[in-house]
Amino acid sequence: MQAKSGIRLEQINGSADLKKLRIEDMEQLCGQIRKFLVDSVCTSGGHLAPNLGVVELTVALHYVYNLPDDKIVWDVGHQCYVHKILTGRRELFGKLRQEGGVSGFPSPQESPCDAFVTGHASTSISAAIGYATARDLAGEDFKVVAVIGDGALTGGLAYEGLNNAGGSGRDILVILNDNQMSISPNVGAFSKYLNSIILDPRYNKLKKEIWDFTDKLPVGKDEVRGFAHKLEESVKNMVLPGMLFEELGFSYFGPVDGHNAGELIATLKSMHGLEGPVLLHVLTKKGKGYGHAEQNPTRFHGTPVFDSETGLSKPSQIPGYSRFFGEAAVELAESNPRILAVTAAMPDGTGLNQFRDRIGERFFDVGIAEQHAVTFSAGMAKVGARPLVALYSTFMQRAFDMAIMDVALQDLPVVFALDRAGIVGDDGPTHNGVFDLSFMSMIPNMIVTAPKDEVELRDLLYTAFLQDAAPFSIRYPRGSGVGLLRSLRFREVPVGSWELLEDGRDVAVLATGTMVYPALWARKLLAKDGINAAVVNCRYIKPLDEQMLIDLLGRFETLVTVEENVLTGGFGSQVAIYAASRPHTGARISHLGIPDRFIKQARRNVILERLGLSPAGIHSFVKNTIAERINEHSVKG
Repeated sequence: MQAKSGIRLEQINGSADLKKLRIEDMEQLCGQIRKFLVDSVCTSGGHLAPNLGVVELTVALHYVYNLPDDKIVWDVGHQCYVHKILTGRRELFGKLRQEGGVSGFPSPQESPCDAFVTGHASTSISAAIGYATARDLAGEDFKVVAVIGDGALTGGLAYEGLNNAGGSGRDILVILNDNQMSISPNVGAFSKYLNSIILDPRYNKLKKEIWDFTDKLPVGKDEVRGFAHKLEESVKNMVLPGMLFEELGFSYFGPVDGHNAGELIATLKSMHGLEGPVLLHVLTKKGKGYGHAEQNPTRFHGTPVFDSETGLSKPSQIPGYSRFFGEAAVELAESNPRILAVTAAMPDGTGLNQFRDRIGERFFDVGIAEQHAVTFSAGMAKVGARPLVALYSTFMQRAFDMAIMDVALQDLPVVFALDRAGIVGDDGPTHNGVFDLSFMSMIPNMIVTAPKDEVELRDLLYTAFLQDAAPFSIRYPRGSGVGLLRSLRFREVPVGSWELLEDGRDVAVLATGTMVYPALWARKLLAKDGINAAVVNCRYIKPLDEQMLIDLLGRFETLVTVEENVLTGGFGSQVAIYAASRPHTGARISHLGIPDRFIKQARRNVILERLGLSPAGIHSFVKNTIAERINEHSVKG
């Protein structure tokens, strides 16, 4: 029985509820979903523009397919909010991206309707063909759909998946959500290719005429459509540039209007029985239905809390690390013409938009292709350029092999700026940058650093470009700086040098990066307990300041390392390995950092507090470590 008009979003808690609606009700439902999205995200922050752009597409998918039996794999995953609203999680949106609320990315732990964890781009087709292959081998018959954006198609993994899926002959539907943007506007040849399809009136006219004609036939529609489809495929090669998807083994359909739910539903239904790999090209507008997001989709891609009426967010009183980094990069590049800037679809997120706007001829956005960004930079470095590669820490993981084989093996002076290092909080485990100190430190020839504040970030960036024969990595956190006044000039920070900020007699706290200031505050708490602690700013993780470390190992019975990184292979591990080579020190070294597990979403300060990576947590850890040391002496005595 179909519902009457006047439907309410609150009535929809799964695909079965959605299927009760009339097609003509979909526009009203989509309007309610958009209002709900704006009202939710303005109070919690999150990815607004991508979700506004896929409202009709998501509604159509849920109307046609049966979840969780059928599988929808969302690429990147930040556009899954509508999917979550339609699968019984609407009430959790009051705590979107917060502890106890709904994650900002697909999470099978939340719902069986979330087929696959995604947080990085270009993975959906590979995962989907994996699903389809296992399905066929098991003799099952569920449907598999991958939804991938045109931005994610700038990543090489997407083409590996397309190649495998197209050659497999298995039943799989890939939906290309084409909004001509990833986060910032798309770049490269593939973006131009898609635009050529969209703008070619010959193909669109031909497609419509064939489809309309066959739809009106009273009998034999399927047979004639089959013939028409073959004819269409032959003509496509004459009117479309390249026919990339067809050559890869897909039956290509589209482009279709991604904001017409009725048309999308009809299209998906008509494709339901098609065999083999199929690609549907859907045109959408990022930020659709909310004027502020339509006008500025980049700012509303991932937004903090904002006023829904004005679209304005409350600015931080202290500029963020990304801004300080971007300003410093421009200053250095203006005085050194060899400095080039490279990013992977993140000029705004990394702060390199300033570089792009000021020195555009030396700025390169390679799309969502971190591996390419690193090897591309290695090639430029081979002929004397000084590339600066700015990526989020979590996305640098994708280019680990290239950092080893293409950069470090050749001792190339590529500078890596790793933004969002450490706990990011709201975006959860796919975006926490908690591994870079470990994997960058294990690479031979790599210099690895973590500044204690925004001024030291500037100075380490300056120092990095003074090195001519080694790659140099700088990691820094998300959000506002410490609030120091910027110095008027850059200062070199000698490679491998630490900074003794406060001396002491009872314990030495070796802190790196974001943990330096909390360690200083913890020192004051320890003083109230009669514990006199030394605090060292260990800004170089590799190489260590061996001279200072030798001195500390000789002077203190107890040392504590503190880092916002996993303990396995991190800063503390480097210190422990070195200390083990000097077995006669007698010092006990304890390590405080991120444990061996993935950290779910919550506010960053809440997570750090729970992990003991706060002034109070460091104070407690150091105090307990000293107590254990005293107990050991008592037992031996």
